[in-house]
Amino acid sequence: MSFTKSTSGFTIVELLVVIVVIGILAAITIVSYTGITSRATVAVIQSDLTNASGQLKIYQATYGSYPTALTNNCPSAPTADNTLCLKSSPNNTYSNYLSNGTTFALTSTNTNGTAYGINDTSSPVALAGPTDCPTGFIPVPGSATYGQAGFCTMKYAASQVGATNVPVSVPSVQPWVNISQTTAIANSPNVANCTGCHLITEAEYMTIAQNVLGVASNWSGGVVGTGYISSGHNDNAPANALAPDPSDANGNAGETNQTFAQKRTLTLSNGQVIWDMAGNVWEWTSGTSTTGQPGVAGNAYASWIQWPNVTTPGTLSPNVFPSGTGITGSGAWTSTQGIGQLLSNPAEAGLRGFIRGGAWGYGSFAGVLALALYNSPSGTDSYIGFRVSR
Repeated sequence: MSFTKSTSGFTIVELLVVIVVIGILAAITIVSYTGITSRATVAVIQSDLTNASGQLKIYQATYGSYPTALTNNCPSAPTADNTLCLKSSPNNTYSNYLSNGTTFALTSTNTNGTAYGINDTSSPVALAGPTDCPTGFIPVPGSATYGQAGFCTMKYAASQVGATNVPVSVPSVQPWVNISQTTAIANSPNVANCTGCHLITEAEYMTIAQNVLGVASNWSGGVVGTGYISSGHNDNAPANALAPDPSDANGNAGETNQTFAQKRTLTLSNGQVIWDMAGNVWEWTSGTSTTGQPGVAGNAYASWIQWPNVTTPGTLSPNVFPSGTGITGSGAWTSTQGIGQLLSNPAEAGLRGFIRGGAWGYGSFAGVLALALYNSPSGTDSYIGFRVSR
């Protein structure tokens, strides 16, 4: 009598299938865990900022102003109060607290780099720039100062290719001008493949301005506030608007005077480059006002005003002043620093739209903080264009 010994086991193919299945399940688990962890981090940061905002508002109700300084996260001026310290969860750190007593802005950053901000009127907003901007747009980091989350904006001023109402952001094409604020608002959502596109808002514009003003390489002295920031094509040489160049390295494209002052490109803190935020053509934002313009009483659009010379601060929101950026020394900046000037009328009661940045022949009036408030939203001109954000 004989016995045949039989053995059974997995074939190579079966083992490979098992390994692949295990790998897929592991990947799904890791992705799910990462997503849950990320959401938890965001939730904790948002909770910290909401609670901190509550503490700051209790301080304001108690002492009549927000604390203008924090020491170890506790209010230290104008009145010290260690009972209203801002509590922060592990791995989160408060930074960039800014307050003039009537407003505040605060940032919280996790050790993994996740950052959110809040101010006296906003909810917590994500400060990182998005990663999925439409073609021709660049990501912009958000700002706690202006309660603005990270967003996308056109790299170049909006252009019109052909007789269409579709704005595009492309080099080598002249900006779209002779357009009213009303029409710019209506046409901004028409950008191809861009759900949520809109005419750039004041908060978005000021977020970009604050950002580029805080980048040392944008200043002639190589240090923020030292020398002057580039103010673009504003010297009337040549006496017309210019198309942007395909190369960011050619920031003086088309300029007669190839100087740092007339450089048309500015660099953001994330390394992105934006064209013609100052000079070339004025650009509409979605901002409007009927009252509350800052300026000098009795000036009535008679002359441009240096920002430190404003005697009537007005009530515009967000804060349009250089000092509102929170950058050290910015309250004293004038057109000598290349930021531009203000044209306004504190007595104005009619509807006015905001134009920003200046145009090719505006000289020292033009700059990244230049603001003119005399235009009706229905007004058009050959030196006024626009830019779209999402």
